Amino acid sequence: MVPVAHVLWWIDVAMSLACGVLIPYMMFTRHEHSLDGMTAVWLLPVVAAEVAGASGGLLAPHLTDPHAQLVTLATSYVLWAYSVPVAFGILAILILRMALHKLPHESMAASSWLALGPIGTGALGMLVLGADAPAILAAHGLAGVGTVAEGIGVVAGLCLWGFGLWWLALATLITIRYWRAGVPFNLGWWGYTFPLGVYTVATFRLGTTLNLGFFGFVGTVLTVALAAMWLLVGAKTLAGAWRGNLFVSPCIATPN
Repeated sequence: MVPVAHVLWWIDVAMSLACGVLIPYMMFTRHEHSLDGMTAVWLLPVVAAEVAGASGGLLAPHLTDPHAQLVTLATSYVLWAYSVPVAFGILAILILRMALHKLPHESMAASSWLALGPIGTGALGMLVLGADAPAILAAHGLAGVGTVAEGIGVVAGLCLWGFGLWWLALATLITIRYWRAGVPFNLGWWGYTFPLGVYTVATFRLGTTLNLGFFGFVGTVLTVALAAMWLLVGAKTLAGAWRGNLFVSPCIATPN
């Protein structure tokens, strides 16, 4: 299955590169936008590349060809750089938007968690790639570079995790505010799950890398919270689908 996964990964790389450029290009040239209408959904097109980069870090050690390992590792670093700086630029604008125009509409309540996705994926990617780098680069006469990459991966992963902790606390407070106001359920609630999931994986990875029980404890707490959210959102999705009020087509519901 490794060769199949390798081919599929390259397809994923091509798609993520295209999404990361073409969708913003369409936003710049064909769409109308305003700062007060901005949400964390703007992150989604550019995040795909760093997800592919982290996946490449998981795939590279299983490849049998040393050259393919090096190409996959190098491509994964490029994908990380292709995505994370752009995502952080969007996050800076998003913070400004929330300071000036307050929170988005209640239908976008879950979007406050989306920012945790690129932060957590960025941390996980640096940790995984940094762990791969020493062996792969040493096989090509770059042992010193591999050692540096491993250290950078740990430091960068730890720093990004700290930033994610700030956003996790902020998103929790925002969610409590929304839920106290009685936000109705919609399919956007699935946006609570993936960002928390990848941040949880990065937390466990930090724990194994640094051999610190603290991250294992925090990861366990986040896992329990994630499981509870999955059960809640899954139950509400099934209930809404059964009642028939979850999937709405305005063009059908509106009489001619």
